Amino acid sequence: MDEISDEQLMRYARHVVLEEVGEEGQIKLLESKVLVIGAGGLGSPVLMYLAAAGVGTLGVVDDDVVDITNLQRQIVHGTEDIDRPKVDSAEARLRSINPEVRIHKYPYRIVPDNAIELISQYDLVLDGCDNFDTRYMINDACYLAKTPLVSAALLRFEGQLTTIKAFEGGDAPCYRCIFPSPPAPGMVPRCEQAGIFGAVAGVLGTMQATEALKELLGLGQSLSGRLVLYDSMNSDMRSLKVKRDPGCALCGDHPTIRSLQTAEAAE
Repeated sequence: MDEISDEQLMRYARHVVLEEVGEEGQIKLLESKVLVIGAGGLGSPVLMYLAAAGVGTLGVVDDDVVDITNLQRQIVHGTEDIDRPKVDSAEARLRSINPEVRIHKYPYRIVPDNAIELISQYDLVLDGCDNFDTRYMINDACYLAKTPLVSAALLRFEGQLTTIKAFEGGDAPCYRCIFPSPPAPGMVPRCEQAGIFGAVAGVLGTMQATEALKELLGLGQSLSGRLVLYDSMNSDMRSLKVKRDPGCALCGDHPTIRSLQTAEAAE
């Protein structure tokens, strides 16, 4: 794409007027492909902001249907979508925001057998899943596919966010460097047990979308090597420096994980 149309110029005018973005940057977004794993509390604002920003192709992975308990935080869905597949509900909402965005729906779980093939089709992955096994698998798949990952998580009144590009080498850590292994079963309650303050999902999801746009455009300072912690009860946000672990099973000096099958066995 050499230039944007007059209609696109109007739609994305507030981007184009930014010196750091401009028409060239908007063209980059229109040509970008982003995979969003999970159309829930995090995926909802992520998908809506990326569609509004003009990211040309969005992949949506989710095997669930909309439940009334989702609506308190999963803003891409509405009451009329209850019992509808989330990928279909999300697609309808995104098309109402920006009909020119191409949307690929994957109404199934991402698993070791399909993860790398799926991820390899995209420029960037955003993880909005709600379980540790999938989070570690996505980290491993993105490392093996050499695809940047923006990962976020939340529980109750708190959340965390980081960008993972360990395949670039240096001190850039992967998720396993920061959290070497999943917590023991039952140590961290699921959201249906512990609850989630709905707007916290919006805060973290919006930050996740912002970091994704920065990565696609090469703007500002990447969150690679930093972990942002958000505490809504104290209106506090901290950024911690995190480094690659030489002993990491995935990206360390002597890795033992070389495929998703070995990663699965290691768990």
